[in-house]
Parts: sequence; C-alpha cells; structure tokens
Amino acid sequence: MTLPSFMLGGMLATLFGAAFHVWRGGNGFRLLLYQGLAWLGFWGGHWVAGLLGWEFASYGPLHIGLAILGSWTALGIGYWLSLMQNPL
Repeated sequence: MTLPSFMLGGMLATLFGAAFHVWRGGNGFRLLLYQGLAWLGFWGGHWVAGLLGWEFASYGPLHIGLAILGSWTALGIGYWLSLMQNPL
C-alpha cells in the first residue's frame, strides 16, 4: 500500500461518512460514528478483496470497488443498529 493510495482511500471513506451524515442527519456524535463506520467498512472491504484476490474496480493497489461496498454496508448496518431501542 502506497501513501497516495492510503490518502485516496482515507478521503473516500471520509467523504462517504460525511455524505451519510448529511443524508441521515444527527449530532456530532453521529458524525463521528458515521466517520468511524465508513473507515472501518472501507478498509475492511479493501482487506477482504486483497485476501480473496478480487480485482473489482481496483485503482493501483487500492481495491476501490469492494472497499466502497464495505463502507456503505458498514454505514447501513451501523445506522440500523443505532435505531434500536434498549428494552431495559
């Protein structure tokens, strides 16, 4: 992983987290939650693509296709889990 590809991935993950926050709204805690989920999902998707050897929409050493899918999946699941009420 080169520094430029890491920076591109970080910018994309940050953009996805911010876009999700603009779309769904919330306070500062939600923004941090969405940023963390976007980063975890993005780099998790990149890691899984490298582990499995999938080359879907790769840009240099960065597996952007599955990284984007991982980011949006983590954001969706995290948002859904944050809506659940504590029964206690």
